[in-house]
Amino acid sequence: MTDFAPVADRLAASAEANRERLFELLRIPSVSADPAHRGDCRAAAEWVRDFLTQAGCSAELVDTGTAERPGHPIVFAKTPRVDGAPTLLVYGHYDVQPPDPLDLWTTPPFEPTVRPGPGGAEHVYARGATDDKGQMLTHPLAVAAWHAAAGGPPVNVTFVIEGEEEVGSDHLDAFLESHKAELACDAAVISDTSQFAPGVPAICYGLRGITACEVTVRGPKADLHSGLFGGAVANPANALAKIIASLHDADGRVAVPGFYDAVVPPTEEERAAWAALPFDEAAFLETTGAPEPVTLPDATVLEGRWGWPTCDVNGLTSGYQGPGPKTIIPAKASAKLSFRLVPDQDPHAILAAVREHVTAHCPRGVTVEVTPFHGTPGVRFDTDSAPFEAAKQAVEHAFGTPPVMIREGGTIPVVRALGATLGCPVLLLGWGQNSDGLHSPNERFSLDAFRRGALASARLMWELAR
Repeated sequence: MTDFAPVADRLAASAEANRERLFELLRIPSVSADPAHRGDCRAAAEWVRDFLTQAGCSAELVDTGTAERPGHPIVFAKTPRVDGAPTLLVYGHYDVQPPDPLDLWTTPPFEPTVRPGPGGAEHVYARGATDDKGQMLTHPLAVAAWHAAAGGPPVNVTFVIEGEEEVGSDHLDAFLESHKAELACDAAVISDTSQFAPGVPAICYGLRGITACEVTVRGPKADLHSGLFGGAVANPANALAKIIASLHDADGRVAVPGFYDAVVPPTEEERAAWAALPFDEAAFLETTGAPEPVTLPDATVLEGRWGWPTCDVNGLTSGYQGPGPKTIIPAKASAKLSFRLVPDQDPHAILAAVREHVTAHCPRGVTVEVTPFHGTPGVRFDTDSAPFEAAKQAVEHAFGTPPVMIREGGTIPVVRALGATLGCPVLLLGWGQNSDGLHSPNERFSLDAFRRGALASARLMWELAR
């Protein structure tokens, strides 16, 4: 097998050019949620396709949706076939969040600007810098380095780079199913997460799932005068408050019957490993602005964020919201709820249990309905598998320190989709930081992490081939 040194040398020699390539991609305002930017989304897809073609791949755009409701194209590419070698699938996305509010940006969101970030290190500031253009591009750059140094990587690499991640990936599942045979792989890699902390690279092996719904309580047919009708007509806002209060017990546990039946608590090995991480609780509280952490009894902050399910009210609406009083009994009240689920919990079963619980705790004099939203199960992968061992070696080589193994509390539906459809482990190798301003003004990405991420990706291909 080809020595890795020439590939690393190639990446080092092209570091400045690779930065400029990133800036080119960041200048394309590929906002998938805004129909006015449909052409920009296609331009970004074409940019990625053309770069992968130059890097020696066979690359094409796969249009999604229908003529009446077109989606944004998926970039589908493959490196030259290496018989007998493992296959690595790279997933990423070229679409970005809207940049609003524009007045909070120090520099324009689609004019990448380099300036010092936290700790004084050089960062590029632009929409999509860390989510996900900067992180995604590290993998095409790795293939380009292998192509220049050795004619191609020593493994088979397949790229699926979509343009609808920020709007729900509506067409991705259909693409994965229809191209299942062509997408067969030994492992998938996604760089759309974060390191554990500055200087502490991480490999994420588990994510929480989610189910969400809206609870609507209705009473009178219109808002009523609280003096004329109070005491004779039930108040939907009061009723909703009672329903919400019933969702947790005094210790903060979710009180929905059966909610914890499928929960597998963090293992003792996991708890010990998480306790050894350099977690700064004071910095966590400063970042969040919360006065103190609140977790289940005997659970640490990291255990609460990664290893246990939750129930949260995301929004409340009822009655008069303007200045001063308006003494009414509102006609209705509603709450949006989300439940972050650990692996083995079934989103459909949880939603059914929540509906039954809410109905049972609905006070008299009002009606209640539960409207479901999206849902996806959590995931957890075996960190002792060969792909994870290769990833550990690759990240340590690039970042100079062994990665820590973590779970994350959020949900990335594509991870479940890849694992379920293709039956492969998914390596979540994040190069960014949680503090990079994802979805916010002044989004940024460390240029040192960008360089190291490309090196880690190239090294991963070498380690997998071994």
